Amino acid sequence: MLDNHTSKQIIGTKSEVLKGKKIVLCITGSVAAMECPIIARELMRTGAEVYAVMSPAATRLVSPDLMQWATGNPVVTQLTGKVEHISLAGDHPDTASLVLVAPATANTISKIACGIDDTPPTTVVSSAIGAGIPIVIVPAMHESMFRHPIVLENINRLKSIGIEFVGPRFEEGKAKIAHIDTIVAHVIDVLTRPKDMKGLKVLITAGPTREYIDAVRYISNPSSGKMGVSLAIASVQRGAEVTLVFGPGSVEPPPLTKIINVESTRDMLEAVVSSLRKEHYDIMISSAAVSDYTPDKKIDAKTPSGKEEFIVRLVPLPKIINAVREVAPDIFLVGFKAEYNKSKEELISCALNKIKKANLDLIVANDVSKENAGFAADSNEVYVIDKDGEVTHIPLSPKRVIASRILDIVVKKYNQKLLKMQRSISHSEPVIK
Repeated sequence: MLDNHTSKQIIGTKSEVLKGKKIVLCITGSVAAMECPIIARELMRTGAEVYAVMSPAATRLVSPDLMQWATGNPVVTQLTGKVEHISLAGDHPDTASLVLVAPATANTISKIACGIDDTPPTTVVSSAIGAGIPIVIVPAMHESMFRHPIVLENINRLKSIGIEFVGPRFEEGKAKIAHIDTIVAHVIDVLTRPKDMKGLKVLITAGPTREYIDAVRYISNPSSGKMGVSLAIASVQRGAEVTLVFGPGSVEPPPLTKIINVESTRDMLEAVVSSLRKEHYDIMISSAAVSDYTPDKKIDAKTPSGKEEFIVRLVPLPKIINAVREVAPDIFLVGFKAEYNKSKEELISCALNKIKKANLDLIVANDVSKENAGFAADSNEVYVIDKDGEVTHIPLSPKRVIASRILDIVVKKYNQKLLKMQRSISHSEPVIK
């Protein structure tokens, strides 16, 4: 560290919002690397210390000397016996506050997604993932490369474990790096998010369940688990300790959460009840798309094809939420209610009926018939309703945004309930004379 470097005189000149934050700027071999000195300087102006880590390809585009001037700190261009990746982004008290990969090439994104760390930036990111450090990736490449289905799959894979992406901007046939002010604003947002769930234990159910008809056929629904995973990631980011009971969804659950994998509704019920009996949880969010019915008999073989008809008798399954209230009567309980092709009024009415019947504290209602909302979509539109009938509409937004807004309401209502319970206990205590 070069504490007296004159370049550091700009730290905090615009704002001290990132004062005390340590940002590792990983630079890869995109021509957008020429923006990195400015990105570093703007982050420093908001109070941050910035450390640059460069791939060999990046050093052919931007001089390491320029990045040392820009940041006032030594630049990592190769890993040595100093174990720079651990010093910068390991699991220790002086580690990075955030790792920013900007620009990120298709090559680097795919390497990170596959756990390959053969350059200084990818090795730093690998360490940061294991250490639970926030990571923001800013893609920059030709649009045709960005549209590669495997690259898009890798981006979604990284998003599913909590890594955030900024941009790109699509102009002139290119997936250009996001504007510098957009990058800085996103970094500030990540590093200043409330830690208002610190100390809370949260149990979340997510994904679909499967009810087998025979050895290979089952009844299920199109739920991907994206909403529940987004809630788990957002809860961890806000400081909560999270257990995720996860059905067979199509997204990867976040690695920083305790995962209990289940398949059927009864599996999920057993996992939830067992978790609640073993440990105290403050909040439960039941976002899983649970099957309500199961075949009365499962055939332990593959039913032959070619039958004129194949009749399956379905019987109802127990309600997980009802069991939760029996095992943990004081837990703050959030339910989800999915409807199909309902008006706003009908949707809210159905949700209010469920909140009363199941004794929920909050319910999140959505219409899965709407375009780009509900099952398997990356976005959603929901109504959050409390037991007093107060309705909050969250318009169509990415599920990460929806999750954050839901948690804003959960934390507010949880604290109100806690305060009410504390007042009730104090008023009920006998007066000793």
